[in-house]
Amino acid sequence: MKTIAQQLNVKKFPFRIKDSEGNRIYVEYCDGAWIKQEYDSMGKEIYHEESNGYWVKSEYDANGNQIYLEYSSGTTIDNRPKTEIQKAIELLEKKD
Repeated sequence: MKTIAQQLNVKKFPFRIKDSEGNRIYVEYCDGAWIKQEYDSMGKEIYHEESNGYWVKSEYDANGNQIYLEYSSGTTIDNRPKTEIQKAIELLEKKD
């Protein structure tokens, strides 16, 4: 499968694509390595993926605070607000 730069026959690297807000959403290097990024409406990076398989996902609250982080390695940091049901389940699990 060809990379974006290969499909476009790009010769000048690094090759970059930005969204309408000026955020970098794709960069590719002369060796074919690439990085893809996605952003939320506040301009915070919510997804980052590299051609080597590494990726990271993030979520932010309405104040721009990071509340969730997940890595391709399986590590997760979850500080999202809990529902009442989730809180009750956590209490029950602590009693065991």
